[in-house]
Amino acid sequence: MMLATPSQTVGPYFRLGLDELNQSDVAGVGAHSPILVQGQVLDGAAEPIPDCVIEVWQADENGEYAFINGKPNEKARAGFAGFARVPTDIDGRFQFRTVKPGRVPYIDARMQAPHALIMIGMRGLLKFLMTRLYFPDPSSAEDPVLLLVDAARRPGLIGVREGENELRWQVRTQGPGETVFFDY
Repeated sequence: MMLATPSQTVGPYFRLGLDELNQSDVAGVGAHSPILVQGQVLDGAAEPIPDCVIEVWQADENGEYAFINGKPNEKARAGFAGFARVPTDIDGRFQFRTVKPGRVPYIDARMQAPHALIMIGMRGLLKFLMTRLYFPDPSSAEDPVLLLVDAARRPGLIGVREGENELRWQVRTQGPGETVFFDY
């Protein structure tokens, strides 16, 4: 005889199963002018989402990625990690240390504004959400990806400067002020 079992969403496992993989320093050793990015992940009712994982990939100060096709990039700054994985706390807050990335080319050779690729995983999702965090910079006005986003929603992708070396960025997973998420 088979018994029905209750349905289960994915997680909570980000803290339990992946804690040893967490590291919050994208900048790595030798970073000039590191930036602390602090933020919070909220649901559609503006309630914090604990037990998320935020993954960050970005280029170094000169627009070089730490790895290309899985191999170390010798042009990247020595000591640059280029990646971080940070969990949210009980209040949905996260933070990581990074640098303002250099501009990198888009698929048509136009230059992109300084940004980090952000992946967000949380219980109930079988596929990570993908978005971008743009660093305040005048070149954002001409970024080819940002120009694809409705003008009213673009500010939600740009970090807010708080002090010389701090950025604040909030992620809304749905509802009013929802963060723009990209297909992949």
